[in-house]
Amino acid sequence: MLFSSNVFIFIFLPGVLFVYYALLRKHRKLQNTFLCLASLFFYAWGEPKFVLVMMFSICVNWFFGLMTGLSRERGRKNTAKAFVAFDVLFNLTVIFIFKYLMFAVTNLNRFAGTSLKVPEIALPIGISFFTFQAMSYVIDVYRGRGAYQKNILNVGLYISLFPQLIAGPIVRYETVADEIMNRKENLDDFTAGCKRFIIGLAKKVIIANNVAMVADHAFAMLKGANFYGESGLSFSMAWLGIIAYTLQIFFDFSGYSDMAIGLGRMFGFHFLENFNYPYISLSVTEFWRRWHISLGTWFRDYLYIPLGGNRTKTKARHLFNIFMVWFCTGVWHGANWTFIAWGLLYFFLLVFEKYSGFDVRDEHGRHHVIKHIYLLLVVMCGWVIFRADNLGEALAYLRCMFVPSGQLVDGSAMYYGREFWMFMALGALFSMPVIPWISSRLKGSRNVILAAAEIFIVLALFLVSVSYLVKSSYNPFIYFNF
Repeated sequence: MLFSSNVFIFIFLPGVLFVYYALLRKHRKLQNTFLCLASLFFYAWGEPKFVLVMMFSICVNWFFGLMTGLSRERGRKNTAKAFVAFDVLFNLTVIFIFKYLMFAVTNLNRFAGTSLKVPEIALPIGISFFTFQAMSYVIDVYRGRGAYQKNILNVGLYISLFPQLIAGPIVRYETVADEIMNRKENLDDFTAGCKRFIIGLAKKVIIANNVAMVADHAFAMLKGANFYGESGLSFSMAWLGIIAYTLQIFFDFSGYSDMAIGLGRMFGFHFLENFNYPYISLSVTEFWRRWHISLGTWFRDYLYIPLGGNRTKTKARHLFNIFMVWFCTGVWHGANWTFIAWGLLYFFLLVFEKYSGFDVRDEHGRHHVIKHIYLLLVVMCGWVIFRADNLGEALAYLRCMFVPSGQLVDGSAMYYGREFWMFMALGALFSMPVIPWISSRLKGSRNVILAAAEIFIVLALFLVSVSYLVKSSYNPFIYFNF
């Protein structure tokens, strides 16, 4: 079930809110139990069989978390560490079987000459998100950053909570450990949550869904292409397509994160921000401090720092630590060589920036334009690799962007530019901190007229978004597969 669907907006969410507040008010244990069951139902809506995978994951992680917590209490640090190791092994095994086993067997047959049967395993939605959260629970219990849960339903609530279940942000246990039993719902949080949800819905439905049509057309023109072969993709359509995809993936994912954060606040949970205008960055280093913040901080705190981080004795070890983070980041996104290549591209870029001093921001503003152009170019090239079905198509697309042949401007580019220019312009505008800038200018001048205008704008966004949902069945979601 997608947040950006009529079933969720008009049936599921109102029903859950009614039961949560009208029937179970002031009964925290019953509220938690109900939210956990509602979240499992939400997950089971599309593929009921996969809810069994999640329930098994909840049971196993609850057990390891309980054993880790009890071992810490009794001073058995080595035993606690062993339980954490087994938990990490379990979760990585689950991800490997469902997400990477087919890829591993296929490539083993290709490169080793074996003829093993490739298993057909369907991918549970959001498995990378909820397994990372499950590991966070046990690791944070071991680190003393949250009390272990004796009640399995509380662990189930943390892992399966529907606002962040299928597409994040990755909510670490230490962030919400206290709120599982001690959150304070209030009207201010609820109204702020509704507003945040509507803004995220508008980003997803109005901007991301429309520019996605441009990106889909451009990449569809390169099906089966390679770097040396001819393609029907013109220079202008290649650039139009990748600009559209650059906007699509940002508004698709950040919009979904906004909706998740808003939904969490409706129920008294406060999730951390996941995006902070990444396209205004002046370096790749800064970009990754602003893009998918929950994933970046997860790898930093649970992989990079435990490996030694930047406090290593040798440069080689430091490079290895960075390599592992970005190799794993690429692999996390999917079982395809394109994702691995995309992760390694950022490894090389970040190493270059770190050891050349490029990532140091010049406070005097010199070279900012050059740095911004550099950032946008490398990010868009990265999105080509990320979006393409294989490396051959990615190279063919990059060739069309930088080594044009044939027509520079064709009919497709003219048509899609004419039909979707407004959505791309809106995307470019709101990928910059326009709203915070306006808010800062109006700070201290709040009055009835401004409050009424804000309410009107939010309601208008909601109505326009719903109208798009009603009239169009095209509602893709990029991170649904991760």
